[in-house]
Amino acid sequence: MFQWNTTRTLVMGILNVTPDSFYDGGRGDHVARARALAAAGADIIDIGGESSRPGSQPVSVAEELQRVLPIIKSLPDLLVSIDTTKPEVARQAVAAGARIINDISASLFAPARETGAGLVLMHMQGTPATMQQAPRYADVVREVHDFLADRIAAAEAHGVQKSQIAVDPGIGFGKTAEHNRQLLARLKEFGDLGCPVLVGASRKSFLGGAVADRLPGSLAVAGWAVAQGVRVVRVHDVAATVAVVRLIEQLQTCNV
Repeated sequence: MFQWNTTRTLVMGILNVTPDSFYDGGRGDHVARARALAAAGADIIDIGGESSRPGSQPVSVAEELQRVLPIIKSLPDLLVSIDTTKPEVARQAVAAGARIINDISASLFAPARETGAGLVLMHMQGTPATMQQAPRYADVVREVHDFLADRIAAAEAHGVQKSQIAVDPGIGFGKTAEHNRQLLARLKEFGDLGCPVLVGASRKSFLGGAVADRLPGSLAVAGWAVAQGVRVVRVHDVAATVAVVRLIEQLQTCNV
């Protein structure tokens, strides 16, 4: 059974194998890209065969499997997560070698229980197709926190071990720029959930500017997240993020 290693911050490298992801979809040899991410220091390779960008539409189970399974099978030596909301894709991906289910729907309890895979439970208001149309919260941090607490309890009720679970507040998933900033500013409040916290803010629109110009903001958020106790950062720019994360960890252990 997979259990999260929380002795240091893990860097999850994003490998989108879709033609329509907002930043890196459809680019080049996917297996080579995965190995390049690992060589740059990624602890986890997160493989996604269905875009979850705002306004995106779902694909069939068959198409998603066709996209992801050959890549997962080609990476038996790497720690791979499957970014999916479909139970059958999760099951087949784990059978092919993935060890973590990264679930933006926060509902794939049965595949995690059956396979013993790690499970990331994320908050999203709405669906990728609709989530950015009019997101509203009375208190975004409290509502996201309570949602994740509920999902942890539901997962445990379905037989998933708490040690398998990480939680993701879902930066950019049904949130305005101000909602995202509030969540990031109050990340420490998610620590009482008792599960590692994952943050994925890489290259997202709330950082401002064109996608190609968002690396400084992405690195700033990753560094801030580590300083707030986040244990997994999901990023496109692995080498630069690893350098930031490891330096912050060194500073945190200095005796002053």
